[in-house]
Amino acid sequence: MTTIARPINYIADEWVEGDPLDSANLDPNTREPIHRAVTTCSTDVERAVRHAQRTYDAARWDDDFRRERADLLDRVAANVEGRLEEIARTDSMTSGTAISATRKVAAFLPARIRAAAAEARNIPRVTALAAGGRDVRLYRVPWGPAAILTPWNGPSFIPAAKVASAVAAGCPVLLKPSEHAPSSAQIIVECFVDAGLPSGALQLVHGGGDVGAALTGDHRIAVVSFTGGPGAGRAIARAGADDFKVLQLELGGNNPVLVLADADIDVTAAGIVEGMTKLNGQWCEGPGKILAHRSVVEPLRDAVVARIAELRIGHSLDEQVDVGPISNAPHFATLTERIEGLRGLGAQIDQPAALPDLPGYFLSPTVAFGSDPDKTTAELFGPVVSLHGVDSDEDALRVANAHPSGLDAYVFATDTERAIEIGSRVRSGEVRVNGAKVADLGDDSAQSFWGPSGIGGHGPAESVRVFCGDRVVGVDSPDLPM
Repeated sequence: MTTIARPINYIADEWVEGDPLDSANLDPNTREPIHRAVTTCSTDVERAVRHAQRTYDAARWDDDFRRERADLLDRVAANVEGRLEEIARTDSMTSGTAISATRKVAAFLPARIRAAAAEARNIPRVTALAAGGRDVRLYRVPWGPAAILTPWNGPSFIPAAKVASAVAAGCPVLLKPSEHAPSSAQIIVECFVDAGLPSGALQLVHGGGDVGAALTGDHRIAVVSFTGGPGAGRAIARAGADDFKVLQLELGGNNPVLVLADADIDVTAAGIVEGMTKLNGQWCEGPGKILAHRSVVEPLRDAVVARIAELRIGHSLDEQVDVGPISNAPHFATLTERIEGLRGLGAQIDQPAALPDLPGYFLSPTVAFGSDPDKTTAELFGPVVSLHGVDSDEDALRVANAHPSGLDAYVFATDTERAIEIGSRVRSGEVRVNGAKVADLGDDSAQSFWGPSGIGGHGPAESVRVFCGDRVVGVDSPDLPM
């Protein structure tokens, strides 16, 4: 049996009880309570922000600092390694994702944290600039207190990755995980604290949108990193506009899948089903709107439906399960509503998977076939795709770019040169050809968030850089031209 501890805040270098709410976080497999929901009162939010600001004002960012931060992160990674199974099981119980998948995600956490440590060691804080013999230096300086707001679909990886990068940069971090899945983030914070966390380097506050709004609207917060829905992202952008905060917003979208006329049906169906069921389809880069050449659309539908029918749906901690339940009641209701919305647009709904005899938020992976692709624009964010026939490869490209996701896209074709050429014209930060994996396509992959998918980007070069600004300090000269 997996026991999940109740959420508790970490404020001003001590563990502090949050304010209990009348609601509870539920096990998505059974709808039974797993712990009482909590929030953070305004007094504690203020205390956390004030402590972060004091920490930043007193900080130094020299070479000794970056070595100390790198050593800290290595200790954190070792602590995480000792708790991988606990993290995987907690992720599974709160997100609904099958344990076989959450174990793979958890196993990657130490490497991601050590990558931030390596960046802290390898990127100098001060660089001498060529200036004709004058002393001119480029300083790499953390922006200031950072609010990091993370979603329920990546309850351990997203907090670990963002916090490691911000801590490496030197920003005092205020982490607010999703109120729907707070427990994995708490384990990550415990790993930081147990590694000998410097005062003010990381604080944890629990709660809903009101706590997030209090953080992102505070003038002392210099940078906000958020992964989540477009509604909350727009609210954060508006809140940050008054004092021009640095923003990194990953908002997702209805990611297009372009299936060209020469696509291999089996390869395409396998990729689509893997993508739409990975993490229960609850990942912002998953496939959404499939635009298939009319010559292949019917065989593709049959192949996708056949593969879905073979999937094992069940309790997320069952070792044999392929797909678990939807994470929480509000999102289950949203998905159900969006499927009915697609039916209202004229789609035929295929839901061939057998559901378990459990009271949780279970949903067959779903194909909605035949609605107008120009009206099928909402992000689905679950094991659901819409499938549409298009007249040509160029027509698929036109429809994809008419309502761009901006985050991810997919192209399936036998002619990979043609697929890459088409993919380079899709308005997305990343385009995958003939597959739907999560890991970066290459060692130096970098992905910008285009259009409605957000602000900024992510990738190895972006991870720590987003939390730092450049400052040039040096001796002026009368010999300069102006």
